[in-house]
Amino acid sequence: MPAVPVLEIVEFIGGEYHGNEDLTITAVNTLRDATQDQISFLSNAKYAPQLQQTNAGVILVPQQAAGDDPRWIRVADPYFAMSQVVTRWFSNRPMPQGVSPQAAIAETAIVRDNVAIGAFAVVGDRVRIGEGAVIFQGVSIEAGVQIGAGTIIYPNVTVYNGSVIGARCVIHANTVIGSDGYGFATHRGKHHKIPQVGIVRIEDDVEIGAGTTIDRAAFGETVIGEGTKIDNLVQIGHNVKIGKHCLIVSQVGIAGSTELGDYVAVGGQSGLSGHLKIGNRVQIGGGTAVVEDTPDGSKVMGYPAVPFKQFARREAILKRLTAKGQLARGEE
Repeated sequence: MPAVPVLEIVEFIGGEYHGNEDLTITAVNTLRDATQDQISFLSNAKYAPQLQQTNAGVILVPQQAAGDDPRWIRVADPYFAMSQVVTRWFSNRPMPQGVSPQAAIAETAIVRDNVAIGAFAVVGDRVRIGEGAVIFQGVSIEAGVQIGAGTIIYPNVTVYNGSVIGARCVIHANTVIGSDGYGFATHRGKHHKIPQVGIVRIEDDVEIGAGTTIDRAAFGETVIGEGTKIDNLVQIGHNVKIGKHCLIVSQVGIAGSTELGDYVAVGGQSGLSGHLKIGNRVQIGGGTAVVEDTPDGSKVMGYPAVPFKQFARREAILKRLTAKGQLARGEE
């Protein structure tokens, strides 16, 4: 267990602190559960009442927080500062070390320096794995795959042939990258498979949650843009193109050939039809069905999707009508 001097943390995150300088911190925890040797944070005003009740040794709070507690470390963005502290000192997940003798690596594969490959991982012909990458146990990497430096691939991920994964990506367990897209030609009453001969290309700094599937392109590329973060159990169809720094939440489904711009946020359990154009910085609320192109900067929600203000007005009207109906029945 690490023991980090509090002043070292303050200096690292550029915080303002006037409390006990001799304190050492051993972990990060929630306001409710933190102890005197742990650091906590306030990033949501909903939890502000817990500031007076917490036993945390020090607390990351916004610069503008009202009050004066010697345990507070004032920072511009407590949530980001917390993430930096965890990354720097308290993220200690065990990683494979070196190349396991139980891994199967093709002679034609190129594995750069400081790569770790776990037991029973399979690395196919002409695979290229960049410096410092980590491949956990049971991963299957088919022929011709490229994996960038520093990328981490967790257990039982399958990467189909020809896929390209950038640097510093994180791919969680049981994800499938590059499986066939859903393409069939119906002829004389039968559905005939269209061979999917494209690839998946994942750019740098992408994170993909557990159990997600990203289909290879029928022709060309399915693309996940730089810095995009995808949650668990997401389905991305063939020839989809997702821009930079998007957020895709759990159980989203994106049908083939739809294109998302940069900084798009898609709420959980939303569905996007195929061949759509979703603009930059669009926000799609949870459980939304998007069936039309959506221009830059839009906020949409509903089934089917409508502008958020329209959705909110409609829900308010329905609520009032329902209340009136209940009142009328009560008067009868």
